[in-house]
Amino acid sequence: MSGENRALLLEALRDPAILGELDLKQWETLIREARRNNLLPRLAFDADALHLESRIPEQPREHLKAARAQAIAHAVAVKREVRFIDRALSTLGVPVVLLKGAAYLMGDLAAARGRLFSDVDILVPRSALAEVESALMLNGWTSLKTTPYDQRYYREWMHELPPLRHHTRQTVLDVHHAILPTTARLRPDSAKLLAASRPIPGEARLRVLAPVDMVLHSATHLFCNEDVGNSLRDLVDQDSLLRGFAGEEGFWATLAGRATELGLARPLFYGLRYARVVLATPVPASVLRAAERGRPPSLSLRLMDAAFLRMLRPGQLGQGSGAASLARGSLYLRAHWLRMPPLLLAYHLITKALRQEQAAVR
Repeated sequence: MSGENRALLLEALRDPAILGELDLKQWETLIREARRNNLLPRLAFDADALHLESRIPEQPREHLKAARAQAIAHAVAVKREVRFIDRALSTLGVPVVLLKGAAYLMGDLAAARGRLFSDVDILVPRSALAEVESALMLNGWTSLKTTPYDQRYYREWMHELPPLRHHTRQTVLDVHHAILPTTARLRPDSAKLLAASRPIPGEARLRVLAPVDMVLHSATHLFCNEDVGNSLRDLVDQDSLLRGFAGEEGFWATLAGRATELGLARPLFYGLRYARVVLATPVPASVLRAAERGRPPSLSLRLMDAAFLRMLRPGQLGQGSGAASLARGSLYLRAHWLRMPPLLLAYHLITKALRQEQAAVR
């Protein structure tokens, strides 16, 4: 695939107006890349916003129609699931903060436009985990992880309960008590995140993170997570949040300071850097200067640029080239290195390798 074709999705994300100028061959490339990166519904909604339907050929228009319907169905399902979660936890009297996609959707943010969802994530106080889990299990959720090692992995080392699935709806719920594992090098204070969270208009109990914290969580999820399959989609989230909150009073003035307070200056630096490089996200010069406090050493930054920019480039995710595989592997190891101390990391990776070998033998 040529460099020009690889850049087509990025061009469409930066300037959706070009969607009305593409020929069928370009649409074939764009649809393939957008679908691979879970961004085809986003393009469909962008085209709608610009009233481009009459300028798009029939064949790609049908693909956009299907993608739009898929995203709408996801949004309806997530809203319904949030209602069930809220009802199950309504008597506990603990704060329940929606995270990531569910937060964007229930908060009516632009980041939810055309977004696809795989699960719902919530944040609750760690002291309330036991009663939250009990209430959910009484209402039909069960743990997806049943082995003793998996249970220990989540309950002792991670920032969440083992994933829960509802036994009839088959929906997945992740219950977090923090945004990074307890064993991670970065340990933002969950109490501060909960204290600054905001109520959702029209909701009696549900909350979302404050705007600056939502951006920081988005950056932390993208740059401290070993799952790079949705890296470009997650960067689009970051771009949408930054653009959407730009007009809110005090947002830019407090963003870098809040990142320092929570120990997340490095993820913020990366989030602003790659949003600007890849998606041309507008960020005030004063904010970029303030975010420099999270800048890594020169060699580390060059290595990160080489890995992340390759992974964020359409046409690379899921591809089998040696360079892409090296970038994926490097980011996977880096994320684990950030999430666990060396001895625990070695133990975990060896355990995973042995389990995979045993599964292959079976």
